[in-house]
Amino acid sequence: MGNRQNIFFYHHLDKEMLSKVGNLDEYEERYGLTIVKDHRQANIIASIGDDGTFLQAVRKTGFREDVLYAGITIKDSLSMYCDFKINDSSKMVEAVSNEQLEVRRYPLIEVTVDGQGTFPCLNEFSIRSSIIKTLELDIFIDDLHFETFRGDGLIVATPTGSTAYNKSVNGAVVDPLISCMQISEVASINNNKYRTLGAPFVLSGERSLMLQIISTEGNEHPTMGLDNEAISIRHVDKIQIKLSNKKLKTLKLKDNSFWEKVKRTFL
Repeated sequence: MGNRQNIFFYHHLDKEMLSKVGNLDEYEERYGLTIVKDHRQANIIASIGDDGTFLQAVRKTGFREDVLYAGITIKDSLSMYCDFKINDSSKMVEAVSNEQLEVRRYPLIEVTVDGQGTFPCLNEFSIRSSIIKTLELDIFIDDLHFETFRGDGLIVATPTGSTAYNKSVNGAVVDPLISCMQISEVASINNNKYRTLGAPFVLSGERSLMLQIISTEGNEHPTMGLDNEAISIRHVDKIQIKLSNKKLKTLKLKDNSFWEKVKRTFL
């Protein structure tokens, strides 16, 4: 940790945010850090905002493996990705300087859409119908046709993403020490004609998931989300998802584990 001196702050540039951020240059003088304007020169990337800002910071800086990420909240309480408060961000800097922090490693998933590109996700990949109509797709686990899904959509979540959109549809909260991905249904149809598992299921990092769009009118233009951003791909046929070999490294205080975050946020 001792050589991690270059820090890049990611935040929105609106007037309200700039007033809350204040003078970041004081950290250079007080703690001997170097604030860089280009994230490629940084070895610590800190977002200022909320969990959504943290997700954007990770995506905009390319899910770098050679840096440590940190989240600073502008709200009164901490959150799942924000370990520090803007009115006490010196706590983060002091901890970095005194090597009091631990490194947390979060699993990522990789999503490939029709071979048009591979997209990493820290929270989840989601797919829904773009019109007021049931989404229909075939689900394959490895080479096994597992089921034909009909409903509003699916969520494929990482362990850390299990506390977000996934939890809102009654998915399980998963320890990020388990390298896996969870698939949860959104309003599936289950009757005498159509049948799905009707429950979330978890795949190990050795498994692969493939979603094959069933070609019907309007079905081939689903709405897809990567964390909190949409994918601008119109015609979709096949989506392949697997656990990434990469892991995102984040800063954490020793008394702020994942399960302490879960307890603080939900209980």
